Amino acid sequence: MENFRKVRSEEAPAGDGDEGGSPNSGPFADLAPGAVHMRVKEGSKIRNLLAFATASMAQPATRAIVFSGCGRATTKTVTCAEILKRRLAGLHQVTRLRYRSVREVWQSLPPGPTPGQTPSDPAASLSVLKNVPSLAILLSKDALDPRQLGYQPPNLSPGPSSPPTVSTSKRSLGESAAEEGTAKRSQPEPEAENEDRTA
Repeated sequence: MENFRKVRSEEAPAGDGDEGGSPNSGPFADLAPGAVHMRVKEGSKIRNLLAFATASMAQPATRAIVFSGCGRATTKTVTCAEILKRRLAGLHQVTRLRYRSVREVWQSLPPGPTPGQTPSDPAASLSVLKNVPSLAILLSKDALDPRQLGYQPPNLSPGPSSPPTVSTSKRSLGESAAEEGTAKRSQPEPEAENEDRTA
């Protein structure tokens, strides 16, 4: 592929399947009209996504939010959903995994100038069809059907399940070690006291 460059990338038309045949319909067809859909891209900033998602879910009219991403953005999609679940306790989750067909069009690079070749030769193109993993995570304030595939009940206790441990910074460790060292040095050794008494 070193002699080709990517011209464009487009989503291939969807066939009959879980998506309902329409490329615009997502994996959650029965969502309320006020649901927020966050499309996570590879270059998206997590703090920007979470700031908008948290502000949206703080409104009483918003009852659900969907994070969706495909390809390299799937890990960022999971991260956003998990952080939001920790910030807002009591969210029900449904996760759907599917594949999207992406068609990439590549065009050949023109060869270097050679004598006797006309530059009017058309460039060859190559079309590649890829199946890319896609992930959609629905977080809802309202109870969802626990029998559906990919359902996770809400975690009622916010934060980690284990008690937090006391963390000590390097500076406080260094200071306590230095204090112990000076305390040990200031006390005379017992052998030195005995030598002073005998002299």
